[in-house]
Amino acid sequence: MLYYALMFLLVAIVAAVFGFGGIASTSAGIAQILFFVFLAFFVITLIVRAVRS
Repeated sequence: MLYYALMFLLVAIVAAVFGFGGIASTSAGIAQILFFVFLAFFVITLIVRAVRS
């Protein structure tokens, strides 16, 4: 999931360089959402592993 967040961020940066504002903002928004979902899953995984051991 972090891979997809980084790919959307890369697409946003490339689109911003070429002046496609709508595509850049949409890609940046998707990358931000995916990053926070990844972060939430990571924290949940850490908590579950701490409880199990």
